[in-house]
Amino acid sequence: MDAVPPFDALLLRRYDRPGPRYTSYPTAPQFKADFGEAEFRACAARSNGDPIPRPLSLYLHVPFCVSPCFYCACNRIVTRDLSRGAAYVLRLLREIEYVAPLFARDRDVIQLHLGGGTPNFLSPAQIGELLQCLGRQFHFSSSPDRDFSIELDPRTVSAAAIGEYAALGLNRASFGVQDFDPEVQQAVNRIQSVAETLAVMEACRAHGFRSINIDLIYGLPKQTRAGFGRTLEAVIAARPDRLAVYSYAHLPELFKPQRQIEASQLPTPEDKLGLLQLAIERLSAAGYHYIGMDHFALPGDDLAVAQGRGGLRRNFMGYTTHAQTDLIGLGASSISAIGDCFSQNYRDLPDWEAALDAGRLPVWRGLQLSDDDLLRADVIQRLMCQGRIDIALLEDRHDIDFADYFADALRQLGPLQADGLVEVGAEAIVATSRGRLLLRIIAMCFDRYLQRPQSQPARFSKAI
Repeated sequence: MDAVPPFDALLLRRYDRPGPRYTSYPTAPQFKADFGEAEFRACAARSNGDPIPRPLSLYLHVPFCVSPCFYCACNRIVTRDLSRGAAYVLRLLREIEYVAPLFARDRDVIQLHLGGGTPNFLSPAQIGELLQCLGRQFHFSSSPDRDFSIELDPRTVSAAAIGEYAALGLNRASFGVQDFDPEVQQAVNRIQSVAETLAVMEACRAHGFRSINIDLIYGLPKQTRAGFGRTLEAVIAARPDRLAVYSYAHLPELFKPQRQIEASQLPTPEDKLGLLQLAIERLSAAGYHYIGMDHFALPGDDLAVAQGRGGLRRNFMGYTTHAQTDLIGLGASSISAIGDCFSQNYRDLPDWEAALDAGRLPVWRGLQLSDDDLLRADVIQRLMCQGRIDIALLEDRHDIDFADYFADALRQLGPLQADGLVEVGAEAIVATSRGRLLLRIIAMCFDRYLQRPQSQPARFSKAI
């Protein structure tokens, strides 16, 4: 795919409507409460019985933050009481001991991620205790492309701590920046200097971290083209391996912290699109490749290489080179994707704690995928990662007549084809350069759950 997607503001505005980000299909709003511990155990057992069981990915959710960021829509708990971290670690260790025996010991863990919240709310010793427990209960891969990552808050992590993380085997870090403009930072309650961010990045490089990601957000209160341009200059100069440039979705009725944001201070839709255009232009000029869905990477980064080889995948952790794995989520609210099943732990900390204290797996809800779900997931995965659907391959793999099975989807693609977003042929469906910024709009045509009314409609963010 082309490294630089063309920017058409009128087209983007026309298709700026709510929709899933497709870190899974079906998406989490389709999970059901009748999927519980017994179903999780059965799914794990089936995954071990595959002729060639998949490698494993582990995700650990740490929900704590020391201060609220007003834009945040994550599942987190704001506290300065560090003792809560110690209590949480004890229960995480218990969950690991409950879950690990369900999976064959010879299945390599090729990917591990600590997310949040703020994982470095925990001390390096506590993180070490968790990783050592995981290393005893699971088999960590020794492959050089093993991906063990952590999200870090530059305001609260030290260079010494980063050295300890490296010694524990962590090799990739992700930092939230959002915007360096002081007025924007004040408006969203996240004061973070360029200097402290650069210092933490340099510490990661000095200790051998092989990849660094930075998150930015466009559409925040008081953002201007000039101010966001200065942020982009500072970030480009720091040369992270990857960037995620997310669109801020203002949903104060759903996310309480966002009620602290003055809606009148948000950029207009036109100005917000201008910020996206600026990011695409600046990052492309600096040599970053547009991966898709707000993500950029340097040409030599694993994501860009995997996309070029056709090996890029997408899962609950976003774009990854290791999605041909079974993903085990640990911690409150975490999501697992094992075989043909999705499951999610209790979101509320007391419910998660109570299940573990009672000796139960803290499974809140989930879903066993139907053959139709698996087919559509395959289609959407290919669109989101490669921008292309190979029709013959899908027909052979799923034993269908593509044109007949997806007649409704093909009709929905008609207007998108007329607008130059997608090319529909007998052999393939391909997102055009114009369509690469609207991949999920194309993918939505194949989403069966969006084609029928729901008793409780899901709330999705807009495309832009």
